[in-house]
Amino acid sequence: MSNVEHLTAPATHFDSAAEQDTGAEEEAAEPANSVAAAAELTARLGALDLFERLAAIRAGIAGRMVFTSSFGLEDQAIAHALLSQELAIDIATLDTGRLFPETFEVWAATERRYGTRIAAFTPHDAAAEALLARHGVDGMRRSVAARLECCAVRKVTPLTRALAGNAAWITGMRADQSADRAGLPAAAFDAQRRLIKVNPLFDWTREQTLAFVRAHHLPYNELHDRGFLSIGCAPCTRALQPGEPERAGRWWWEHDEKKECGLHVAADGRPTRAAASHA
Repeated sequence: MSNVEHLTAPATHFDSAAEQDTGAEEEAAEPANSVAAAAELTARLGALDLFERLAAIRAGIAGRMVFTSSFGLEDQAIAHALLSQELAIDIATLDTGRLFPETFEVWAATERRYGTRIAAFTPHDAAAEALLARHGVDGMRRSVAARLECCAVRKVTPLTRALAGNAAWITGMRADQSADRAGLPAAAFDAQRRLIKVNPLFDWTREQTLAFVRAHHLPYNELHDRGFLSIGCAPCTRALQPGEPERAGRWWWEHDEKKECGLHVAADGRPTRAAASHA
């Protein structure tokens, strides 16, 4: 994939993962330094507004960092706070090949508003072709294993490429999205990916997020107005029924206890549950 440059800020660095120094001494020091930086951010962010949080994240972590967006409400709020300050934080998205047309509309509107390009990470052609040959176009509904394989090809592997070489990963996760996310920290060291994972909206509610998006007149996905509170791939997302929790529309044909995405992992290294919490 070619390098994508921000049109009004320094170029992004997605093509330079190999630049990292892998010396044993630096590797040994990295987790301790990262854990300390995450703890300091966790202590500081609660008292700051979103603009200040993004600035503090950039100032508090040395090295490259990336914000991954799926163009939901949370992601649009973070993108605005980041881009309006021209912070040196890359923005990437996972173009799975199965997104809603409305999602692409928000993507395009965001690039137009800020004069930027958002780096897209896509499935490898051969892997996607093999997946379709094995399971068919909507084969992910036939079994949990088939769906997890689809997520791995279309989301997890591209995410790994997007995160490569970064010291920090910024997400749009919120603690109130589920019981499983109730203890979501502002920042933590992700031991599996060896980077700091920062959640600047950890203590926001959906109502706060929507109010921010409206107050700043940000582009947002019109599917939100049609009952889609959480928006992923088109064949795997439906609108919610009255009273259903925010994540109920994702992989709705599966039993809750079996649903997992693979993008986010808990502190013990296990994937978090999609019924309760995922990207």
